[in-house]
Amino acid sequence: MDPWALQAEICRKHGTPWDPTDPEQIVGLARNVGTGLQPVNGLRHPPKDGTSGWYIWAGEELSQASDFFEPTHATHLATRSPEVIQYLDLGPGWRFLLAPRQVDVWYDPTLLKV
Repeated sequence: MDPWALQAEICRKHGTPWDPTDPEQIVGLARNVGTGLQPVNGLRHPPKDGTSGWYIWAGEELSQASDFFEPTHATHLATRSPEVIQYLDLGPGWRFLLAPRQVDVWYDPTLLKV
């Protein structure tokens, strides 16, 4: 099934309002996403200046390096990490973790205080 079509269902499932990410909006995407490194993590801050607020990375550790994330249009996730697309309409303050046989989605209000 088309991962873009699953977005509203994911929001309903987790009891959160639908807050669409435009495919042309920018996400902060770590270079290690799409390499097979697990888990894949995402968190959403409030959108600002044409960005979606999403930061997506792979692995256990979130690097503090200034070049860890590269600005990428959300539409490019279709080739780099299509499994995350269905979570992109979760609103600011939401997080996800995807690993083999594991999906965690939760609200983290600290993400709203940027």
